Amino acid sequence: MPRIDLTTRVRATREAVFDACLDVDLHTASMGASGERVTGGVTTGRLSAGDVVTWQARHFGLPWRMTVRITDHQRPHRFVDEQTSGPFARWHHEHLFAPDPADSSVTIMRDRIEFGAPMGPAGALVARVVLRPYLRRLITRRNDFLAGALVSRSGGTPRRGNGTRP
Repeated sequence: MPRIDLTTRVRATREAVFDACLDVDLHTASMGASGERVTGGVTTGRLSAGDVVTWQARHFGLPWRMTVRITDHQRPHRFVDEQTSGPFARWHHEHLFAPDPADSSVTIMRDRIEFGAPMGPAGALVARVVLRPYLRRLITRRNDFLAGALVSRSGGTPRRGNGTRP
């Protein structure tokens, strides 16, 4: 099963980064290139434990619809969103937040995503060759957008990661 691990450094408090990652409006703004919008569940504000949201977007020129539930919520340390219906055979996205030991003004945000595509071996090949790199770029862009938004709010200078693997 394909896995994506990203690390992003954000010059903001852990609480601010955690909250921004659960903000439906910021998420929608960060995914503007794919026209992502909310079509069900929580439509605005901040998601919390047990909340469900349905996203609709265009990827690869095709409409995608995915419903996720917040299955674990431990503010400000971690939360998990998992697909309840949508295009993936499995989608498990763990978000982790920790202070940077070298710089107390920076939060280290980690995304750990495990996903699987339907359609057996052909789907597994597409997941590894096409979907994993595409999703990695998509999540990196989203994280950079969130980092920039948080810095703009605080009036600071951006310090973003490059999506490096640990």
